[in-house]
Amino acid sequence: MTAFQRIAPDVVLGKDVIIRDFVNLYGCTIGDGSQIGTFVEIQRGVTIGRNCKIQSHSFLCEGVTIDDEVFVGHGVMFTNDLLPRAANADGSLKRGEDWACVPTVVKRGASIGSGATILPGVTISEGALVGAGAVVTKDVPPHTVVAGCPAKPLRTLPHA
Repeated sequence: MTAFQRIAPDVVLGKDVIIRDFVNLYGCTIGDGSQIGTFVEIQRGVTIGRNCKIQSHSFLCEGVTIDDEVFVGHGVMFTNDLLPRAANADGSLKRGEDWACVPTVVKRGASIGSGATILPGVTISEGALVGAGAVVTKDVPPHTVVAGCPAKPLRTLPHA
């Protein structure tokens, strides 16, 4: 660990994990051979599989599960709250017990292009490709290319 990394003691790192500077990791698990780029935050409860690449400036919030061999491009944002609000109906500041974390799953071999936003509760299936800047609001079928806002299927990829 360098002076420019914040890796909490509850982080579980596999073998040969590469972590660049200016990262913030806490309560997460990162599998063998994965790489974490500069200016990435990975929150509590996130699991990242083996041989993944998480590029710079990406945010992986609580509730995200990344399977093996997944690519997450630069500046990808995951979200985990279907109705985000700062305050409750009575005006009090929302706390941890005032909302429900909605999980998101990215399956093996999927790729997410730079600048994509992934809404909560979706599954990006194995081998799928999310185009740069896409906003994923629904599940992505296996080996399917999606792009746009909201993301829509464009074509099917050959199975590797």
